[in-house]
Amino acid sequence: MTETAKPEHAAAKPKRATVKSAAVKPEGATAKPASVEAKPERATAKRARSANIFDVARLAGVSHQTVSRVINDVPRVRPATRLRVEQAISQLNYVPSPAARALVTRRTRMIGLIAPSSADYGPSSIVLHFSAAARDARYGVVTVTSVNAEASTIRPFVESLVGQRVEAIVLVVADVAVLAAVRELDLGVPVIAVAAGPRRGPLTTSIDQYRGARAAVQHLVELGHTRIAHLAGPPSAPDAIERLRGWRDELAAAQLVAQDPGRGDWSAESGFRFGEQLGNATAVFAANDQMALGLISALHGRGLRVPEDISVVGFDAAPDTAYYLPPLTTVSQDFAALGALTMERVLIAIEEPDNVAESTPIPTKLIVRGSTASPPAGA
Repeated sequence: MTETAKPEHAAAKPKRATVKSAAVKPEGATAKPASVEAKPERATAKRARSANIFDVARLAGVSHQTVSRVINDVPRVRPATRLRVEQAISQLNYVPSPAARALVTRRTRMIGLIAPSSADYGPSSIVLHFSAAARDARYGVVTVTSVNAEASTIRPFVESLVGQRVEAIVLVVADVAVLAAVRELDLGVPVIAVAAGPRRGPLTTSIDQYRGARAAVQHLVELGHTRIAHLAGPPSAPDAIERLRGWRDELAAAQLVAQDPGRGDWSAESGFRFGEQLGNATAVFAANDQMALGLISALHGRGLRVPEDISVVGFDAAPDTAYYLPPLTTVSQDFAALGALTMERVLIAIEEPDNVAESTPIPTKLIVRGSTASPPAGA
């Protein structure tokens, strides 16, 4: 039995060896040259699809560290060297990875922007012009908007931006309580507030709502009006607070009595409701153009003419106010300048936090049109 098993076992070994020799070696021999030919093709295709920083360095004749300095706008690179690197980047269609740049520089060049989700001309203009200023400075903007941006609900919005590694946060303030709530948070990044107010700060930018309001009321006083009503905005809105303060102070300066102001919510509808109940005023200073539009409509429905019977001044100088009937006298705000100033504050807070100085509010301009005139005789 043992003698029979040995020949079978012995015969089986050469059989497996023969199969292995016949099947594997020729196939391996045939595949090997194909594999050698394929490798350069794959490598060439990979380089054509996506150049890397070392390819750029080789083509420009510099180190990859120099390429990195050029990409990240680090100074102390000679102009001729920078030009060679930029030409190599263009020739190779090299696109630096934002993630890689962030790892090298520990910066993302991203700014968080929190704004009210409102179609109102003021807030939407601030968002538009700040985003343009950030883009000009080669920063990206992550915008978060909220219908109900209240102090109790603002924290998740702020934390979501910090989680995206923004370098600063810009807060367009529609409610003074929201600003207070954000500044109580320990965020680790600077917060720049776009908010009007009597107190200025190094991390606050604004348009001078107070002086703009005084100019509007002064215009009405100079026309001879003594009963000047005010339709104010929401009581917690910084712009509304400052415009109300300017109205009161200008009336006091003219030794005129300030009656209780009306309250609106920035909408034309709230202006219309105010106009339906307006008493014996000969002029109205409305805290924004939309409320002024609703007010004029209500006065027209009551048979009162603007400006023959009642003068109306708005605030914002929205583009369509020139085409109201009559064209609206209003206060113009330079939102482009505000966007640029806010971005300047952001850059200083990021680059030179010890040198942030107080900024001056941007002045307004009164635009006189057809909605204001002297009061009717005997009024």
